[in-house]
Amino acid sequence: METKRIKETKMKHRKSFVLGILVLVGLYSCVPTREIRDENASVPENYQNQSTDTLNTGLVQWREFFKDPNLVALIDTALVKNQELNIMLQRVDMAKNVIQAKKGEYLPFVNLQAGAEVEKVGEYTRNGAVEKNLEIKEGEEFPEPLTNFGLGAFATWELDVWKKLRNEKKAAVYEYLSSVEGKNFMVTNLVSEVAASYYELMALDNELAIIDQNLEIQQNALRMVKLQKQAARATELAVKRFQAEVMKNQSHKYEIQQEITVVENRINFLIGRSPQHVDRTSDHFIETQIDTLYAGIPSQLLQNRPDVRQAEYELAAAKLDTKAAKASFYPQFTIKAGLGLEAFDTKYLTSTPESMLYSVMGDMVAPLINRNAIKAQYKNATDRQLQAVFEYEKAILNAYIEVANQLSNIDNLKKSYELKEGQVQALTESIDLSTRLFQSARVEYIEVLLAQREALESRMELVETKKDQMLAQVNMYRALGGGWN
Repeated sequence: METKRIKETKMKHRKSFVLGILVLVGLYSCVPTREIRDENASVPENYQNQSTDTLNTGLVQWREFFKDPNLVALIDTALVKNQELNIMLQRVDMAKNVIQAKKGEYLPFVNLQAGAEVEKVGEYTRNGAVEKNLEIKEGEEFPEPLTNFGLGAFATWELDVWKKLRNEKKAAVYEYLSSVEGKNFMVTNLVSEVAASYYELMALDNELAIIDQNLEIQQNALRMVKLQKQAARATELAVKRFQAEVMKNQSHKYEIQQEITVVENRINFLIGRSPQHVDRTSDHFIETQIDTLYAGIPSQLLQNRPDVRQAEYELAAAKLDTKAAKASFYPQFTIKAGLGLEAFDTKYLTSTPESMLYSVMGDMVAPLINRNAIKAQYKNATDRQLQAVFEYEKAILNAYIEVANQLSNIDNLKKSYELKEGQVQALTESIDLSTRLFQSARVEYIEVLLAQREALESRMELVETKKDQMLAQVNMYRALGGGWN
């Protein structure tokens, strides 16, 4: 009879176990799944009207690309003292700390615990009755009230069956790598911004020099017109017009001086110092040779551009976050264990094995009803993954278009500069020619004014075009992913 009852009990336990398994299987077969399309990382084989040569200027270190020692010194200072870059470096360090935290989550937690307590229980309770019984057997009274002392180590360990914790740790690694690439992208932009401001400053110096040269020519012309008036060969109108032209350019000179101050202080801000003079050599700016740049092939952008790699790492992290979010639907297994000493009196605390305690316990916790929060987290994770796909594709497309634009810009600026050089030469010669014709009364004074004005404008435009060429070089270097290495 007893054997039959035992068999029935075992049969019930088996049925309950099988039923529990079926419930779990049925429950987790309903775990939501959202399909996310793969990213499109394809780029054209080559840039329009460009060769398929893999020689790439973006791989050149910035110290070799920029040859002006004053500019190199400014960039060196910026890479050490720029506040925004130093803020970014702290973000990178914090991302690295997250890896350490995530790594510790899937390792066992072991805590040392020591404690003391005092307790008075009623005699007509379970504990009270036990104490009275022990008192009769042992002939020794328990302390009243009862104290308790303990010392031991206790561990908890979540078994990473579904790789949730490991995926979170890997995602943290990718987030860290993304932050490193973000820092590299900031370095690229910082280098290019310092260089662009430096070339802009040199261009303003040259424009200021042109204004001074033109003022000297105009003041000579003004003296000439005054002499012509005294000889009754010119009118007061001509004198006033020449005076107005001189004042106009004197006013323009102060405008340029203010622009120089603004650009100098922009550079000082970028390199993290208070306003002061920026060393530069602007005398030969207009004769600066434009080096040939090599764009390589578009696929190199995937490796050279820090912003593209940053988006790639963000996408990898988003994929792992989606897996970790999905694992929240599955049961969580935890092991708890403890080993220590416990006694009602400290003199018995070291008496082993009587005072020794130990425990081992396994838990399984699974969400059963009202899983809306988990579903929402999973949907958000998949949405972020899809967002990261679009960000990655956008970064690739933007990189390709930036290079294509700069290739066209460099080519068009080269042609424009050659034509402007001829224009400057012709208009400069026209100043001397119109002045001599005016002295011989063969042309009106207005012709001299127009010749001077057009020559000034053409020289200023030539400097602007040279500046645009230098900026195009910098922008092309940045677009190819240069400057961070």
